[in-house]
Amino acid sequence: MSFKTKGYAVIKKAISKDIAEFLFNYFLIRKQVLLTFRDLKFISDKDHTFGEMGDGQTGKDTFCLYGDVAGDTLLLKLQSLMEKTTGIKLQPNNSYMRVYVKGDELKRHTDRFSCEISTTLNLGGDKWPIYLEPSGKKGKRGVRIDLDPGDMLIYKGCILEHWRNKFKGKECVQVFLHYNRVSSKTDLYDSRPHVGLPSSFARKSPEPGERDENRNI
Repeated sequence: MSFKTKGYAVIKKAISKDIAEFLFNYFLIRKQVLLTFRDLKFISDKDHTFGEMGDGQTGKDTFCLYGDVAGDTLLLKLQSLMEKTTGIKLQPNNSYMRVYVKGDELKRHTDRFSCEISTTLNLGGDKWPIYLEPSGKKGKRGVRIDLDPGDMLIYKGCILEHWRNKFKGKECVQVFLHYNRVSSKTDLYDSRPHVGLPSSFARKSPEPGERDENRNI
């Protein structure tokens, strides 16, 4: 069954294990940089240029980073693979990264309109399966998806409910890449002038029914 039929697809080895390991360590360092900047009062807790600890969907110890240069490079690099797999002409929106820690849990949800076609890409750490409901019907048991470092799940984030049960491992690093159909006529790069810019450069007005935040799975 294809992405067109199921609404999701798993791509094994979308990136190599070496690149996944490099990015895993890179984002752990980015987390350390943010914590050091805040400890030394170099930036305020409200400054999200270098990321944030907790974003409303996760605990306060979870490092979250929107629009990082490395993440947005993946966003562009994997666009052709995304289009080949989905059969849809896409335009890139934004990347979003999280370093999950023990106790994190993601409730059932669907994504904002600007995350029409998305992927979660496992970069490393302890395994943490993601669940989604391909029928599009809320409350169903769902399908479990396990990803190794370098694997990614492509899914229709605005239609399919997805969630993760409580994390029992130490840490898990995931990067999310979000795209829209070219035909949907949404703003390129989440209204940022170009990729690699933080959320302060993104659109200012929330879409109907959502908070004014760039939240992902």
